[in-house]
Amino acid sequence: MICVFGVVSYVGKLKNGCCGAGSDTVKRVKPQDRDVSHYPYALKVGVEGMHCKNCALRIENAFNALPGCTAKVNLSGKYVVVHSKESFAREEVKQVIWRTGYQAVEDTK
Repeated sequence: MICVFGVVSYVGKLKNGCCGAGSDTVKRVKPQDRDVSHYPYALKVGVEGMHCKNCALRIENAFNALPGCTAKVNLSGKYVVVHSKESFAREEVKQVIWRTGYQAVEDTK
């Protein structure tokens, strides 16, 4: 019985993604200003725990919802690049990632 449940769960993840890509898709939050050249500050931070495009979208949405901020996640590289119109502390970025349910890891260069 346990094996059957495990196989059914695994097939569901393959079909729907690890974070509910099937019927529970994450809606994209667009930043107020999409022109990256308007954001003079940028920070690249590693992120642990991302497994699919919904994971990446959740992190991007958390930053895009903030005023004067936009972000782009590189899922295969497991990092996010956060752009901001105002200076921000590295710890602030890590807190946003943590509140989203992921873990910020040592900054990547």
